[in-house]
Amino acid sequence: MAQSTILLPPFEGTIHMTVAQKTSFADAEIHCTLDRAPKSELDELDFGVIGFDVSGMVRQYNTHESTLAGLSPERVLGHPLFTIVAPCMNNYMVAQRFEDAHQSGTSLDDTIDYVLTLRMRPVKVKLRLLSQPDSPMRYLLVKRPG
Repeated sequence: MAQSTILLPPFEGTIHMTVAQKTSFADAEIHCTLDRAPKSELDELDFGVIGFDVSGMVRQYNTHESTLAGLSPERVLGHPLFTIVAPCMNNYMVAQRFEDAHQSGTSLDDTIDYVLTLRMRPVKVKLRLLSQPDSPMRYLLVKRPG
C-alpha cells in the first residue's frame, strides 16, 4: 500500500506572544517567566524588574525601572541591591523577607505598598517580592501608579 503525503498550508494567524504581551505584574507564574525571558522582552514590560542572585548582586534590570528610577544599568548591574543600589529597601519589609525565605527554604510571593525615597522625591509604589528555593534568581518588581 502506497503512502500519501498531505501538505498543509502554514497556519495563518499564529502569533508569537512576547513576555510583555502575556505577563502582568500580578501574574501567578511570573517568577518562572522572568527566569526564562530574554533581556529584550523584560525591557518591554510596563513595570520595573530587578533580578538579583542569592548574594544580593543585581543581575537583571529592565529599561522601565532604569528610566523611572533614573539609574543606568551600568550603575546597578553587578552591585549589591540592598546596600549600594537601593539602601532604602534594606529593612524588615523588603530585604529581610528575602533573607527569611532563603534561610527557611520557602517561597516568597508578597505584594506590598511601599514608598521609594532614594535619589528622588517620595513615590508610592507596589512592590512584589519573589523568591523560589529552586531558582538562583530573586525578583523585585516595581509598579508605579498610572
